[in-house]
Amino acid sequence: MDADRDDPATLRRIAEQVATEAADYLRGLPSPRDAAGGVRTKSSPTDVVTAADTAVEALLRDRLAELRPGEPVFGEERGGVEDPAAQARWVVDPIDGTVNYLYGLPWYAVSVAAVRDGESVAGAVVEPASGRVWTAAAGAGATCDGRPLRVTDADDLGQSLVGTGFAYGAERRARQARLVAGMLPVVRDIRRAGSSALDVCSVAAGRLDGYLEHGLNWWDWAAAGLIAREAGAVVRVPGPTGAVAPDDGLGADVTLVAAPGIAAGLAALARELGSAGI
Repeated sequence: MDADRDDPATLRRIAEQVATEAADYLRGLPSPRDAAGGVRTKSSPTDVVTAADTAVEALLRDRLAELRPGEPVFGEERGGVEDPAAQARWVVDPIDGTVNYLYGLPWYAVSVAAVRDGESVAGAVVEPASGRVWTAAAGAGATCDGRPLRVTDADDLGQSLVGTGFAYGAERRARQARLVAGMLPVVRDIRRAGSSALDVCSVAAGRLDGYLEHGLNWWDWAAAGLIAREAGAVVRVPGPTGAVAPDDGLGADVTLVAAPGIAAGLAALARELGSAGI
């Protein structure tokens, strides 16, 4: 029975269930711009958090406590445990793409991942605006609305569509802009949609050939990174809670997700453009 309880397929169903419930709840909330005191900032004036972020995370925690009593949760808004990489069993992001949500743009998502010893073993990413449900379990593949996902067979970086995102600090944004300026003449084009979870899922679905971003947190990629890996992507993440990754010249906090045919080329380009100093 205990084995069934921790089976990735079981955890996948729970992640999908609670993420879908949270997305349904989020759709029913009033616009954050209409709610008194509904918006505040965190690390900088551009790093926003809404009342919906905290309400949705509370719902996720409550539902996981009901379905998986006693299992620690690590989340964007409330943290969770003293040693998340060792202790956390669930990693949640109530709204990935909060600025999009604030402005009424549809590209935001709820993410829930089941983790064991700091590694994702199941996860779900749900888009409230579209209703799309992305899920994966370790060794069992990835799907979107039940359809299997597979990355592109791109093998020419010059013909590749690459996603990215930017940090909230002005100085770091300027450095990131210089890196993107160096990438633009080399790749087909760059996209910046505003939700890292959905961008990583877009690599899984073949809508992007690759994705590169500095400064993501564990909750940003815990579910989406597994979905991309199970769809065949090469996935390089910083490690749980920002733990330093192997010294590959990209920088300690880089997330790189790409089709296998361009992954090495995209990493080499990033190194050449000074990724480690971003």
